[in-house]
Amino acid sequence: MITEFAQGSTILVDKPFEWTSFDAVNKLRWHLRKRIGVKKLKVGHAGTLDPLATGLLVICIGKHTKLIEGLTSDAKTYTGTFLLGKTTPSYDLETAFNSEKPTDAISPEQLEEVRSGFLGVQQQVPPLFSAKQIDGKRAYDYARAGIEKELKSNAVEITGFTIETSRFPEIDFEISCSKGTYIRSIAHDFGQKLGCGATLVALRRTKSGAYDVKDSKTVDEWIAFIEEQPL
Repeated sequence: MITEFAQGSTILVDKPFEWTSFDAVNKLRWHLRKRIGVKKLKVGHAGTLDPLATGLLVICIGKHTKLIEGLTSDAKTYTGTFLLGKTTPSYDLETAFNSEKPTDAISPEQLEEVRSGFLGVQQQVPPLFSAKQIDGKRAYDYARAGIEKELKSNAVEITGFTIETSRFPEIDFEISCSKGTYIRSIAHDFGQKLGCGATLVALRRTKSGAYDVKDSKTVDEWIAFIEEQPL
């Protein structure tokens, strides 16, 4: 019954491209409230995905929202693509390319050396185009206003990092990492270490803790499920 579902459940959503995580939460909350006929219902997600990313969004409903803090701490796995030789201020395609350098001289040995250097615990500086708080405001608010601010580094751990170079200068990857890791920063730093720059051009979250995107449904599929359930 949908009332029991809304009282406490955790669902796996495959977030669409260009949706914010809040967009997905808000749409599902609206349909649940409408179906049940209540004005208020707790719904939240366990780990934000950028609008330009797709993939696994763990959403908790009702009593399960108490689990969010623990679920957010889970390790994550991502797949995607870096483009070598071009950079943007946001480290992804939210902003336009602002530099270009040749990649012809980069060898497979260099790529492997840089890749392996990311494994383990390290300090990472988040992108300025991020939701990090600086003096009570989101970092991206300063970035979009053209104001430069310094972000503090955070300790993160990369437990797995594989690359596929058959589409060079595009580099396809899979990364497993601790919570709070910015894949955009890995793309930026990867390019910096090679001396040519890089931009994150595709990103998909495939795992979060014990959850896998293979077991998820789209937002529309969850809405259909909500509408089909008896009260």
